[in-house]
Amino acid sequence: MHDMNDALYQLAKETGLALKARGWMLATAESCTGGWVGEIVTAVPGSSAWYDRGFITYTNVSKQEMLGVQAQTLQQSGAVSEETVREMASGTLLHSQANITLAISGVAGPGGGSPGKPVGTVCFAWAVRNGVLKSERYIFDGDRYSVRHQAVEHGLRGVLALLQL
Repeated sequence: MHDMNDALYQLAKETGLALKARGWMLATAESCTGGWVGEIVTAVPGSSAWYDRGFITYTNVSKQEMLGVQAQTLQQSGAVSEETVREMASGTLLHSQANITLAISGVAGPGGGSPGKPVGTVCFAWAVRNGVLKSERYIFDGDRYSVRHQAVEHGLRGVLALLQL
């Protein structure tokens, strides 16, 4: 395993233990990370006990069709926005058996950036069945691989943080 992926694997394993301890399931909605969160969590043996499903919603239409993101939200705020990822995370709860969800949307680069949303901008949201809905926006440094890798890590760390509350 690649060193960086090894650290991700350990994080996924730790997240799994925390989910299992609560008897909770995780579901994910990924745009710029393209299923990488799903890939790393399912690399952990026994993850079917705590990972329900993942949505890879790369286009705006897929975010609307699969997760119920409002067209108005996408038009007004864009796909890479806290507003959109909050709707993605909430939609993932509605369309899964999960107790907690993670949604990620960003500009991984090398193109696609804008002054308001430079390359490396990634938005995250976490939704919990008890009503907690949290979102964040980060700007990561590095190339496409690095931005996506950091997004996967940050997303899982956010799940873990909510499980430790």
